[in-house]
Amino acid sequence: MLLFACTKDDGTTKLYEDDIFYLPVIIHVLHNGEPIGEGRNLSSTRIMHQITLLNNDYRRKIGTRGYNEHPNGGDSKIEFVLAQKDPDGNSIDGINRINLNSMEVEQMGYNQNHYAQYAYWNPNKYINIWLTPLPLEANCLVLGLSSGPKTDLPGTDLLAIPKKGDAEGILINTVHFGESDIACHANLGRTLTHEIGHYLGLLHPWGNGVCSTNDYCLDTPAVDSPVFGRNTFLGCEGEMVMISNYMNFSEDEIMNVFTNDQIKRMHYVLNNHKGRHALLSSKVINR
Repeated sequence: MLLFACTKDDGTTKLYEDDIFYLPVIIHVLHNGEPIGEGRNLSSTRIMHQITLLNNDYRRKIGTRGYNEHPNGGDSKIEFVLAQKDPDGNSIDGINRINLNSMEVEQMGYNQNHYAQYAYWNPNKYINIWLTPLPLEANCLVLGLSSGPKTDLPGTDLLAIPKKGDAEGILINTVHFGESDIACHANLGRTLTHEIGHYLGLLHPWGNGVCSTNDYCLDTPAVDSPVFGRNTFLGCEGEMVMISNYMNFSEDEIMNVFTNDQIKRMHYVLNNHKGRHALLSSKVINR
């Protein structure tokens, strides 16, 4: 069961109806020496447009693909802002470009610890997002990966919780960052929307595969198996699955819903997880 309100640091209760949470992000673009705008060294325009798409989704903005009229859908009141200062206080555009050929690192697999060897900024001040230039054969197969927050919310154990000393953040296969014309179901920028959902504590709607608990959000129809593509089917209680939910493995084109209970869960994390809460007072963006 989710809470309808969150507790502030001073012990009082605050309803999140009008407040907007602003979260700073740093995009670490890992490339193979290509000029900016070519290959895996994505253009600044594409990166900035992805942030626009992300905010369209989280704010359910009218006139965009992120808008929906679902009775259980809501505006999360969460917005993402490209960092305006680096760790040394210098002005930046929120993009940190790194030529992989300029560094030699230990091979640690596809995880945050591996990519943190190239760049890892204080996770209490930045959401670290690494664009990973994977081989072409990984397209449409490896989309992204996110660490999750450890809280007292039920289902937290289903998230990828970093161990002590591990890096945290989000990995996105470069080709799935932003809009593109690749022949794939994930070409409209929804991979980042989905992975940030995990970063803020959301589970897949099927959760632990048990109908009575699944994702612990009462307004996502109970389902006990993964939801892929654009196929609809009846869930645990005879309800149609919410194929349009961002936390499914649905096609980008049809995803456009965060439910009110999912939003409450994200708000709880932002207010109660030490690291996620610290992001709200980060001085690397202007508000």
